[in-house]
Amino acid sequence: MDPEHAAVNGRKKSQRPQRTHREVADELRARIRSGALRPGQRMPTQAQLAAEFGVERPAVRRALRILQSEELITNVARGAPATVAAGPGIAAGPAAPPQPTTVALAPRIATAFAAEHVEIDAVCLTLISLNLALGEPLRQIHAGRLKPAKVDVRVLLPGRNIDLAFPAPVGGRDGAEDPVHERWLAMRNAQGQVLRHNLLALRATHGIDVRVSFRALPFTPPVKLYLLNGVEALFAYYTVSRREARIDEENLQMYDTQGVRSMLFDFAQGTGLRDTTFVEQSHLWFNALWETISSELLLTS
Repeated sequence: MDPEHAAVNGRKKSQRPQRTHREVADELRARIRSGALRPGQRMPTQAQLAAEFGVERPAVRRALRILQSEELITNVARGAPATVAAGPGIAAGPAAPPQPTTVALAPRIATAFAAEHVEIDAVCLTLISLNLALGEPLRQIHAGRLKPAKVDVRVLLPGRNIDLAFPAPVGGRDGAEDPVHERWLAMRNAQGQVLRHNLLALRATHGIDVRVSFRALPFTPPVKLYLLNGVEALFAYYTVSRREARIDEENLQMYDTQGVRSMLFDFAQGTGLRDTTFVEQSHLWFNALWETISSELLLTS
């Protein structure tokens, strides 16, 4: 008899490793976001899902609970079919139209923290948006509703000694003094320290393995990019405008951008070739910058 089909404890040995509950959740999530499963639609029963994916019912229930925590499905009960939600989890998903960063980023970061291993890569001018978005998953962790085993965060920010394209004085730098640059640098460092402190604190409070790394870019990024768990990319343009700001008791004309208002476009693997390719290429781009022209970044003045 072919040993691959030999009975083990009265059952046939599977020809391939059984899927995990997270793999089941990933597949169902992709179907919801692609529209294959529509808001308000009843999902297959747990028995049907167990048969389709070749897993036991407890694995299906665990997968459904993940999707319920992400607000993608409702009415999860033992043996009963769940319903695809029409609430915030759907509206904030990759199939949704672009939204301002302050609206779109937080629910996607919260969803990413439902994974056992959270991976976040970011390219940005400052860390205002990311710090705001991390507030909810941190609250969920402290409340005991989320417990990732590992969190890895990598951030690319502009280096301190480059001539930023923005924010910058309209007339350019006046000698060595540049209050606009100094204010940006102070904000960059303070926000980075807050991010690092809040995440590393999870080691002591919850025993989570956390790593936070920063590297400096030799240019001003014209876009912001957030890569989540290797499967999602959120992308926005920095739109530059001229405005007046009061710095050191002086009104200055400057070129700047409101990054928190930038419209965030969401791309996810499993929702079509275009989205999948964008996510893959974004990772290649980020890793290339991280491993080549970026340098060590110290969060000091």
